[in-house]
Amino acid sequence: MIKNIAFGAFLLVSSFFFAQNTAMTGAEARAFVTKVSSETKEIKTLQSDFIQTKKMDFLDKNIVTYGRMSLKTPNILSWKYTKPYQYSIIFKDNKIFINDQGKKSSVDAKSKTFEKINKLIVGSSNGQMFNDPEFSVAYLKNANYNIAKFTPKSAQLLKYIKQIELSFPKGQSTVSQVNMTEASGDTTNIVFKNTKINAPISASEFSL
Repeated sequence: MIKNIAFGAFLLVSSFFFAQNTAMTGAEARAFVTKVSSETKEIKTLQSDFIQTKKMDFLDKNIVTYGRMSLKTPNILSWKYTKPYQYSIIFKDNKIFINDQGKKSSVDAKSKTFEKINKLIVGSSNGQMFNDPEFSVAYLKNANYNIAKFTPKSAQLLKYIKQIELSFPKGQSTVSQVNMTEASGDTTNIVFKNTKINAPISASEFSL
């Protein structure tokens, strides 16, 4: 029994160790950026289901929500939460349109957290995310993913966002996972599933 426990602990530690991220070399980073930038230029639309997990220090349980993200280049983006509640956010014409379970509103796109995630997501569809002057970028890798880690340069933005990581499965040029750490220490993880590229998207996805 003790041997089994020890062996299990060894496997756990080993898997953790080998899953650690390492920095890309300069040549690897340049090749990664070139590949993503080149291939994403062909993306006109992108749609994906997502699972979002929010961890907040003052809550014992994580907040898990489900929904669908739709993107139409150059800069129209929709997040529609479908479970456990209905909530839609659409970024269009430099405004944020919101439908909170039937209550509709619009504001200027100045959210320092969600707006920046959206900017990077849109940038990931056209290869422009690596050129965002508001962030410094570090390039990492592990056995399964290439990772671009974005850190805000300005003190003002650092008041809201500490770091955003975009994960790309090896051999792919679209983001499959976003990890954001806010200045408060709260974290948001978004995992994308069933991604469709350049498939027709109904106009209703970008309206409330």
